[in-house]
Amino acid sequence: MSQTVLQLPQNNIYNMKDYYKPQIKAKVPQGAIFSAKVEGCSITAYKSGKVLFQGPRHFEESGKWGNSSSSSGGSTKKKPAPSSSPYAPPKSLYQSSHVGSDEAGTGDYFGPITVACAYVKEDQIDELKRIGVRDSKDLNDPQIQQIAQRIVKMGIPYSLVTLNNEKYNEWQQKGWSQGKMKTMLHHTAYNKLLKKISPTKPEGWIIDQFAEPNVYKKHLRTENQTLQENVYFLKKAESYSIAVAAASIIARTQFVMQMDKLSEKAGMELPKGASKKVDQTAARLMEKEGTDAIGQYAKVHFATTEKALNYMKR
Repeated sequence: MSQTVLQLPQNNIYNMKDYYKPQIKAKVPQGAIFSAKVEGCSITAYKSGKVLFQGPRHFEESGKWGNSSSSSGGSTKKKPAPSSSPYAPPKSLYQSSHVGSDEAGTGDYFGPITVACAYVKEDQIDELKRIGVRDSKDLNDPQIQQIAQRIVKMGIPYSLVTLNNEKYNEWQQKGWSQGKMKTMLHHTAYNKLLKKISPTKPEGWIIDQFAEPNVYKKHLRTENQTLQENVYFLKKAESYSIAVAAASIIARTQFVMQMDKLSEKAGMELPKGASKKVDQTAARLMEKEGTDAIGQYAKVHFATTEKALNYMKR
């Protein structure tokens, strides 16, 4: 079975345990802190700090928590060096005034996709690190919301774009892939930020890479748009760029706020992610409001919709 192994600090593992609480299994292997099962992946965290992700979605799920290596046997690697591709940012940019962007909500059945761009000046980098800005996967939602408030209080310029579920489903039915949606959202967010900070021109823009640069540019061309100047793509960018880390925190905060509003509208708590609990909640919501209403709350092309319908037939 394909798998990924991470080596994480104990506090990160207990944050993971809280995150996967709805999916935790009753039986725990010897030496393990917890074991959980989500769609396409099993997660087992050990007291040694080793966390094992197994299943077809192992790479995607482990990517929420850190850098890793994947194989048939599993192994642990140190943090990889940034890519040396033509679109990789120069190392000097990480310590310079630059923009970073990231998104949240792409793997969640319920809720929108939110994209944030943040402009960080060189003299703000140390202060952002001091208030705890880092990879949002190392933080829980309450911590993320607290840090987001501090980012705003510092006066960091940022922009936000939210793709609500109804618009998401409309685009998806038109044939847009999620990759194209994210491309246009990042593109829009950056243009909004440029207007906000004008006439200042950042030294570069780092995108937390979700598609190959040529694919990203192809998506832009289909909407008669072109790539802006000094744009760089980097996987796991929040581990290198404080601007991307700040954008990740802002995007996640917006996603959580939108989820709270949707839960209030639905009259029930809408869980994050994709899991059996999400399937069951979707079924309850359909029974309450009708199957057609689910498009107001969810990304209906996800397999969860079919699973929810099956629950309703039981």
